Amino acid sequence: MTTSIGVVMTEHIVAGRLTGPLGQQKLEGERLRYPTDELEAEALIGVPASELYDLLASEIAPLIAASSEPVSAIGVAVPGIVRNGVVEDSPNLNQIKGVRLADELGAVLLNQGIKVPVHVLNDADAVAAGLAASGGHLDRLIRVWTLGNGIGYGRWPQADGVWEGGHTVVSLDPKERYCGCGGVGHIEGIMGNRAMRLRFLDLEPEEIFANAKQGDLRCREFVDLWHRALAAGTATAIHLGGPGKFYFTGLNVDFLELPVLRGYLEAMVKMSPLQSYSLEVLQEDDATAILGAGVAALRAQSW
Repeated sequence: MTTSIGVVMTEHIVAGRLTGPLGQQKLEGERLRYPTDELEAEALIGVPASELYDLLASEIAPLIAASSEPVSAIGVAVPGIVRNGVVEDSPNLNQIKGVRLADELGAVLLNQGIKVPVHVLNDADAVAAGLAASGGHLDRLIRVWTLGNGIGYGRWPQADGVWEGGHTVVSLDPKERYCGCGGVGHIEGIMGNRAMRLRFLDLEPEEIFANAKQGDLRCREFVDLWHRALAAGTATAIHLGGPGKFYFTGLNVDFLELPVLRGYLEAMVKMSPLQSYSLEVLQEDDATAILGAGVAALRAQSW
């Protein structure tokens, strides 16, 4: 039996304890969440990094204290470019840009008498790892798009590279400047919540898609652009990494119309060896990312 802790920090923090043989771990006991009110969105934006370490530790410590077995690793999933325990950039949580998160959180935990290795990874990669682990397919290639405040592209097994698929360029229009990173023509600059709010200053994302269904031309044209952007990113991934299964999940996955996406993809991927791809929508579930963060942390101990 092996025990680990999985933590996900995006617009909120969720954490859980995993137990079981390596490769067969499952969530055990309760999940902890900050803030506790699930309707409170974007609670972490603007919170200083030093306070985030304490918030993370406050979710981790009770799980370790309640464990009957020693905890072998802690996995923390966050949005952005993460390498060697350092958050090199994070447009959707700007305060952690450049932070040596593994070291800083490890030091806060050590001050509380907790000495456990901390592994930090991208949040979309954690979702991919969780999907692989929940299906018993840790030896297979898993790719997933997470659709929410930002647009994540997760991959398992983890490999060298940045894999910031949400910043794939899908438009050459110089007016497409809505991405939080400042780049022009990015997927996230079309599909992300922040980008949609900037584009439609008078509407929330939910209202845009609702109005499109009611026949509003401006909203309908945008919904088509939204799907074309996701199709372009997926087609690029297919042309670079080959066909296979793609999962779609996240806060805004209910906006996705799979037949529309498939239609655009069929127009973009024409080489016959690349057409054996499949698409599956999964409802957002923090448990998947928690599982992936914990499993990735354990795997990192043996890499």
